Amino acid sequence: MVKAMLIYAITILSLYGDSKVAPPELERECLQCHTAQKIPSEAIYRRYLLKYSAKETIRQKMFSYLRSPSIKKSVMPPQFFNKFSLTGRSELDDAALHQRVDEYIDYFDVVPRLYILPEQ
Repeated sequence: MVKAMLIYAITILSLYGDSKVAPPELERECLQCHTAQKIPSEAIYRRYLLKYSAKETIRQKMFSYLRSPSIKKSVMPPQFFNKFSLTGRSELDDAALHQRVDEYIDYFDVVPRLYILPEQ
């Protein structure tokens, strides 16, 4: 039930959430290729969120995947790779890659878009 509510909330938020601009480094080093190849970055983040929930775990898993990409490590289903190619290993150094992962999570994070009704 909680998972269904989370999926519903994320879907609604993705449709009506406020738009913000990605940091220039994230845009240049990551999202530019995602956009050109029409890779659904927000859907990928939602998969991470549903599978791991905690931002720290998401950070670790994304970093690990980008250091050594494989279909087995991916949160996307194997069929995803019939349409989109497996990414190559990131050429960024560890500090820069950690920074881009943090920016990615902050950019696609749904928590700032949540509105909790006050208790009455």
